[in-house]
Amino acid sequence: MENALYMDNCYLKEFEATVESVKDDKYVILDKTAFYPLGGGVAYDIGVLLRNDEEFPVVYVGKFDDKISHEVSKPGLKQGDKVIGIINWEKRYKLMKLHTTAHLLASIFHNKSNALITGGKIEPEKARMDFSMENFDRAIIDDYCKLANELVQKNAPVKISYMKREEALKIPDMVKLANKMPPEVEILRIVEIEGIDRQADGGCHVNSLKEIGTIEIVKVENKGKNNRRVYYDVKG
Repeated sequence: MENALYMDNCYLKEFEATVESVKDDKYVILDKTAFYPLGGGVAYDIGVLLRNDEEFPVVYVGKFDDKISHEVSKPGLKQGDKVIGIINWEKRYKLMKLHTTAHLLASIFHNKSNALITGGKIEPEKARMDFSMENFDRAIIDDYCKLANELVQKNAPVKISYMKREEALKIPDMVKLANKMPPEVEILRIVEIEGIDRQADGGCHVNSLKEIGTIEIVKVENKGKNNRRVYYDVKG
């Protein structure tokens, strides 16, 4: 999405934009935005839209008909208004750390036990991933987490690039989601943890692994045949 500023700069906390449309006095579409909408199992950004000195809190961000919509908690914005968008950075940065952690853990689970991701949900207070995995052994999962923390300390850079879909899908292990291929678009956005993992992904990530801090496995659940749920968090 050309108007999704977070695609190229996940660290953009503030931006200028013009209101394109307002529906029901609360659903605002801008000509460009750094707010991340709910999607890919990752929570949405919150923050404010500022018109002169007046604040319009952004309480939900979603994508509808391929447009990013900002739900504001008070009326008043009009088409053509110039606004400054300000991201709630504390929430966003935690989500970035958790999302990059998800890619790191998925890579380790896949490389070590050929597991695929069957689901996941990332929110600031709680993050989880579901894996297709035959052996349900907490000790193995703890070992994978230990390896992840060792890789964090080596501090590999995380890079964003773009690749033609047909070329990207030729790369082994590019897709680690069970039964899910990347969207039917010509150009895919690729998130690479250098030397460790490459994934087609549209979300926000940290620039290097050390920013994650320490990964902790909070809880592990058996969710039926071959499906394991791992709750995790990051500290520091």
